Amino acid sequence: VQLVESGGGSVQPGGSLRLSCRASGFTFDLYNMLWVRQAPGKGLEWVASITRYSDSRKYIDSVKDRFIISRDNAKKMIYLQMNNLKPEDTGMYYCVRARGSLTPEGPGTQVTVSS
Repeated sequence: VQLVESGGGSVQPGGSLRLSCRASGFTFDLYNMLWVRQAPGKGLEWVASITRYSDSRKYIDSVKDRFIISRDNAKKMIYLQMNNLKPEDTGMYYCVRARGSLTPEGPGTQVTVSS
């Protein structure tokens, strides 16, 4: 299994970023997929999830109406469009398979929101 995240960076509050995650080594469309994050000094936090064929998406309350999760099964990609970013969105972001654990499966991508 390989999941490789990209697209992070440093932005000012109110800015936007689009995270990407490339999957390989498993049958991608058999899994619901998640984005999770870890803020400095804190534990892993589920952020968003999407079902196998994108028929259902869910978000933690703090990112609703700001973040959009999507996937492209043909390309084996997961995306997280993040708008109106806030300092509390700062952290390392990971895409993971929905398998009963939030443990990261890739290197993650750093998002820093600061003025």
